[in-house]
Order: sequence, then structure tokens, then C-alpha cells
Amino acid sequence: MQIHGFNKTTLLDYPAHIAACIFTGACNFRCPFCQNAALVLNPAGEPVINEDEVLSYLAKRKGILEGLCITGGEPTLNKDLPEFIKKVKDMGFLVKLDTNGSNPDLLRELASKGLLDYVAMDIKSSKEGYAKAIGVPGFDISPIENSVSFLMGSGIEYEFRTTAVRELISPKDFMMIGEWLDGADKYYLQGYKDSGDLIAPEGLSGYTRSELEPIVSNLRSHFKTIEIRGLD
Repeated sequence: MQIHGFNKTTLLDYPAHIAACIFTGACNFRCPFCQNAALVLNPAGEPVINEDEVLSYLAKRKGILEGLCITGGEPTLNKDLPEFIKKVKDMGFLVKLDTNGSNPDLLRELASKGLLDYVAMDIKSSKEGYAKAIGVPGFDISPIENSVSFLMGSGIEYEFRTTAVRELISPKDFMMIGEWLDGADKYYLQGYKDSGDLIAPEGLSGYTRSELEPIVSNLRSHFKTIEIRGLD
């Protein structure tokens, strides 16, 4: 596993659990608003953390930490991901995977082996707006649709989430997302902020909470839970 970042304790990344979080490198998307540009554009230039260091730390914190979050980049690009997760699960930890949903076959494989406890999948925009939102012209959205369908019927705890970037996702796009994901368990609208390490921050801005609240109200019938994250 190519691990390029390690947050040893987080109370935010795994809902209702105390966890650690690792960051993998590389991604097949080029979302202009991506918060981890260095991991996506130049993972080879980032420090590498040996997986044994992560596993050793988890062993020492057993009984305190409950789970491990795996994020990126896009973790499903790592061929060693199933083997690594099995090591973590064998230690008795829960595993939460963050993914862009572009590898539904691997999601199914991980689920069939009992290696996933929670999946957070990014929904970048409506189907019509996807290619623009991810910076990949002509993108075939069918893998994303497959991942959505799989998660909604998998029995695994999951959430969908969208970063609310004004220039890439309109109120109409949000309505189309609601129709697409109708019946999903949890959907979060995440506030956009410039982390200082974005792929293409020029010309991007976020919605305010007061602007998102009526959108949430209009979407509420589509989801069991819908909330705004990351905005005061």
C-alpha cells in the first residue's frame, strides 16, 4: 500500500467512532475543488509511510481506537487495498472507505469478503454535470451509477456526499441528484473551502449555509437523513 499521510486520531472522519485515518496517493479524477492536490497530481513527491508503521500504531491503540478511515486520492486504485484492509480487520478494527465510486467491481469484492463497515462515496454533480465537475471530458458515468446502485442495496452502512461548489453544481443539479439517489440512507452537502492545496481554485466559490438550507428542504423527501456539513 502506498500511504502518503497518517492522521493518528480523528473524531470527525468516521461517524460515531474514534478512528485513525490514512491517505493514499493518485486519483483518476481531476476535480478542480479537490482538497488534496499534491496527492492527486504528484503522489511520488509526497512522503511515503510504511504500512507496518500504521499497523504497529493500530496495535498499540487497540481498545482506544475503534476504526481506520482510508481516503485519498482514490484508494481503490491501490491493488494492495484488499490485502491491507484484511490485515486491519483481522486486528479487530472497523474500516471506513472513502471513494469516488469509479471502481464498483472492487467495492463488490471488498464487500463480499466482509472487509467494509462503512463507505463514504462522493457524488460530484448530477449525471449531466459529472464530466465537468471531475475535470474529465467525455467521462462514462456508468461505473458511478453501478457503485450507487450497489451501495444502496448492499446492507453496508454508507453515505453519499457532495461538495457544494457554486460554479460546478447548480440548485437544479442538486435536484437531479436527489432524483437519482432517491431512497438513499444519508446525503451530506459539504461546504466548499479553499484548503490552499486545490487543483484549480481560480474562479470557484462555495454556497453559504443560508443558500443551502432551502436546497436541503427541497431534497428532504429523497433521503432518510440529509444535512449540511462544514459550514458555520
